[in-house]
Amino acid sequence: TRVYTTTPKKPNSAMRKVARVRLTNGNEVNAYIPGEGHNLQEHSIVLVRGGRVKDLPGVKYHIVRGALDTAGVEGRTQRRSKYGTKRPKK
Repeated sequence: TRVYTTTPKKPNSAMRKVARVRLTNGNEVNAYIPGEGHNLQEHSIVLVRGGRVKDLPGVKYHIVRGALDTAGVEGRTQRRSKYGTKRPKK
């Protein structure tokens, strides 16, 4: 898993977090890391789901937050299930 950032197509501008992932069938794909901040490193094991990122060419997969080595997004209070965040303590 190589973690890096890319710039999107025109007219957008950002540093998008992307990982190059080797799947169990031997294929290597680019997968997007959603949410703010992440804990992924070179040898992290991740779960990959489909779903392309429209402004990043060649990125057709998303990494599932909160599964395996990927932590959920910190401080998230709404739409938590999409970002693998545990319910906040009252």
